[in-house]
Amino acid sequence: MSTTETAIASAEAHSAHNYHPLPVVVASAEGAWMTDVEGRRYLDMLAGYSALNFGHGNRRLIDAAKAQLDRVTLTSRAFYHDRFADFCTELAALCGMETVLPMNTGAEAVETAVKTARKWGYRVKGVPDGMAKIIVASDNFHGRTTTIVSFSTDPEARADFGPYTPGFEIVPYGDLTAMREAMTENTVAVLIEPIQGEAGVLVPPAGYLPGVRELTRERNVLFIADEIQSGLGRTGKTFALDHEGVVPDMYVLGKALGGGVVPVSAVVSSADVLGVFRPGEHGSTFGGNPLACAVALEVVAMLRTGEYQQRAAELGDHLHRELGLLTGGGAVEAVRGRGLW
Repeated sequence: MSTTETAIASAEAHSAHNYHPLPVVVASAEGAWMTDVEGRRYLDMLAGYSALNFGHGNRRLIDAAKAQLDRVTLTSRAFYHDRFADFCTELAALCGMETVLPMNTGAEAVETAVKTARKWGYRVKGVPDGMAKIIVASDNFHGRTTTIVSFSTDPEARADFGPYTPGFEIVPYGDLTAMREAMTENTVAVLIEPIQGEAGVLVPPAGYLPGVRELTRERNVLFIADEIQSGLGRTGKTFALDHEGVVPDMYVLGKALGGGVVPVSAVVSSADVLGVFRPGEHGSTFGGNPLACAVALEVVAMLRTGEYQQRAAELGDHLHRELGLLTGGGAVEAVRGRGLW
């Protein structure tokens, strides 16, 4: 057996099934390139599902992590630490918001957004207890917790994990009329991806996202943008919503926020919305830890310059143009996406 085959066989013998990886065993990586255990090089066009927007082993991010490793990595949220305030302040400013609630994974951030919307609905909007509804889009992908798969339309993600969590209305993606018809006085939020990822990098029709913003504002409903995959530079803007000049009530962020170094996620919103939480009502052991904050602070600093967004826009334009020439001949069926996504 080759080194690759041996490593894969060993992994398969002692790990439960979730993903079905390609037969590549990566040993090292730098920038956009990965090298496997046989010494073969691969151009990584998956980018860790957007977690690696700044490339493998980005020196600024690695240096930030190394410097923090020598100081303190975890305090638990029972204490403050000296990187927390800067992280929350800088990320809020990048988003044009006021308040940050840090978590670890994207799914945790989505769960946090769902809890926030429900509590806001009961405390602020006055929805009767237990009646809050959140509108989502078909073919969505927001994570794999039992609550999140409850509003998935993907049989592989959903099957055999019931009973399912109620409180969600599913409407077709890109259909503003269906969304309007689904809204009631008990609707507390609309949760959508500005570009749907797992569905096939689907960009919604022009005017859809501004229409969602107008509708949610008109009906006193929170607009929650899941920018975990689409945000933080990959589409050529800081956020995918920026392409249409839309600002939501709440950003859900993750993946690239940790620079491919550590898991970092966050919900970012106004003080009025995230202020519905009182001490002890929500939390995370590792959420907002010093190491995560140090790396994420460097990510925010890199995004503030605009160079990464510009790079993604320029390379994206080139790829869209050149790949577009291949359509119609059978090699490429369609070209979808924005920027480098």
